Amino acid sequence: MAADSGKLNVTRLYTDSAGESHFLDETAQVQEVDFAPPAPPMFMSAPTEVKQMVYLKLPTGWYGDLHPAPRRQQMTLLSGALEVRASDGEVRQFRPGETVLVEDTTGKGHASKSVNGESVVLVVQL
Repeated sequence: MAADSGKLNVTRLYTDSAGESHFLDETAQVQEVDFAPPAPPMFMSAPTEVKQMVYLKLPTGWYGDLHPAPRRQQMTLLSGALEVRASDGEVRQFRPGETVLVEDTTGKGHASKSVNGESVVLVVQL
């Protein structure tokens, strides 16, 4: 397996003590496991408890102005493109397969919108 297979990139969106939201690039560690024998080994992170999982579909042109997240959630894009602006002004675009851990549940929050004329489908773990 590839030498860098023991790492997984995750973006975190958090609030600082002044109430501003910021992005932070983090690396989750994964290790090789026999998860589903007789299938070949694969890489897995440490388990994280999830209480619920939902799918969200944002229609083409959807826009949510600055708002804090309603709860801590992990969002993984399945289709479309999502642009997120932290309250500090940094803007990032997320594409299918990318994950963001949304933890800015207080403060000014973030703004989000579907871009590129596409609807956005996400799986959200709460």
